[in-house]
Amino acid sequence: MINVNDFKVGMTISYENNIYQVLEFQHVKPGKGAAIVKTKLKNLRTGSIVEQTFNAGIKVPTAHINKTKMQALYLNGDSYSFMNMETFETVDVNLKQIESEAKYLKEGLEVIIFFYENELLGIELPEKIDYVITETEPAVKGNTATNATKDATLENGLTVRVPLFIEQGEEIIVSTKDGKYVSRK
Repeated sequence: MINVNDFKVGMTISYENNIYQVLEFQHVKPGKGAAIVKTKLKNLRTGSIVEQTFNAGIKVPTAHINKTKMQALYLNGDSYSFMNMETFETVDVNLKQIESEAKYLKEGLEVIIFFYENELLGIELPEKIDYVITETEPAVKGNTATNATKDATLENGLTVRVPLFIEQGEEIIVSTKDGKYVSRK
């Protein structure tokens, strides 16, 4: 149990049968009445963000989240298989559960998978991932003076906008925050 006055950003709590991560918190002492703690919490099961106000001094249970480094193996129908790099156990994760992260997955990619007790909550991708371009149009000579871009299809099927000078077969770095081209490898 933890006192809401001791909240810290990133802390995980169990509240109303859900697991939340504290994104923001603010202690408020109104002119009249008792102090309160305003929070912004992320539901780790659904990904939704909620604002919750607690009376100062109450206690809530902490939720101990286990983070396990795993390697992406392959797509298996409507799930993706991951392997624990220490025990070599495999885990299949439904694509609906990792919808926003699934488009960045490729074989051999190392990710962190979050578990609460035996329940899988989600995955964390690296900030930037290297990909090989499998398909893009050749650059048009004399058309590279501006910041013009073109579509490029990556090894995992993801399509990103890249500068015109990038060619098929090159390795590029893509940000997982916004899905945009960062640089050449």
